[in-house]
Amino acid sequence: MKILQRPSQNFGDRGQGSSIDKLILHYTGMKSGEDSLARMCGSTSEVSAHYFVDEDGTITQLVDEDKRAWHAGVSYWAGETDINGSSIGIELQNPGHEWGYRDFPEEQIEALAELAADILIRHAIPAKNVLGHSDVAPERKQDPGELFPWQRLATRNIGYWPSANLEENPGPAFDTPNEELRGLLSKRGYNPETSLVDVVTAFQRRYRPANIDGKADSETVQLITACAKIA
Repeated sequence: MKILQRPSQNFGDRGQGSSIDKLILHYTGMKSGEDSLARMCGSTSEVSAHYFVDEDGTITQLVDEDKRAWHAGVSYWAGETDINGSSIGIELQNPGHEWGYRDFPEEQIEALAELAADILIRHAIPAKNVLGHSDVAPERKQDPGELFPWQRLATRNIGYWPSANLEENPGPAFDTPNEELRGLLSKRGYNPETSLVDVVTAFQRRYRPANIDGKADSETVQLITACAKIA
């Protein structure tokens, strides 16, 4: 695996005694790869990631893994708020929802899979802790978005995909108490203080991308329940 180097000055030290136990995936939301690299390496942007994967599969390392890259921002997962301090961040070139969101090319996903598999092994990151930016910041972020192939990567042990036997035609079921839904989503890791609609929307964007409406129908509740079991 060939990895280019383009050092960014946008990083800091990880906290004393911190450990790397999460991999956070993003899209750049910028029009071109060069624009994305320029921003993540620029002196005024105050954003970065450990790695950048362009649409042609080119991988560039921006920040050493032992350093704290600035990619997650204000975020939360499983009671933790310093997500940058405990994670590796990978940015995937994609214009995002603002500039013409599109499918991730095969070359890009294959490069990501190889890079991610290596990171997961070296840092012993469990599949359940491979997360999207929208998982850790559902009220702010949509990336890597509904076109990202989470299910496909999960077959290669990169991320988790629920294997519950869902009902073929579950139909609507909106009577699950909000407190119960919050409890299940919180058990998976989502912030219990965030708007329930925002969290359900982020959950659907990842696990039920065909219908993202923020409503806890029967299929969504079944998926939430299945995901809560891996916490």
